[in-house]
Amino acid sequence: MSQGKGYWMALAALAGALAFGSGVLAQTAPAPAPAENAAPTADNAVMLTVFLKHDQSRPLSELNAQLERQGYYKAFPPAGIEVVSWYVMMGIGQVVTLRLPASRLREVNRIFENTAWGSYRTEFYPTYDYKATGIAAHDKAQ
Repeated sequence: MSQGKGYWMALAALAGALAFGSGVLAQTAPAPAPAENAAPTADNAVMLTVFLKHDQSRPLSELNAQLERQGYYKAFPPAGIEVVSWYVMMGIGQVVTLRLPASRLREVNRIFENTAWGSYRTEFYPTYDYKATGIAAHDKAQ
């Protein structure tokens, strides 16, 4: 149990660091609202992998009808958010990977909370692009 708690605390710290940066604490005025159509850039992009685990006790037609009623198909994916991949994983449900600016993480989370819950149980895994750093470390070690 404590290992799981530590994981979520570390995940929250990472999300906070990515979303707010180091200068926010020194500000006296509230931060401006994130831009509606902010684009992910090299210095603000995160990737978010979302597991949408379907309720296997209910038929797919019932789940899809609930998603339709809750506005899921209209709200997701939101405009300006890049869908990197979107797969059906047999026995799980759907796995979606998005690339987005960190400032829009809350917006994406709220879409799932408001439109997908009930049909899906969700798991979120925010990540960042490490490829260039990893390759540079490998090249340096050669």
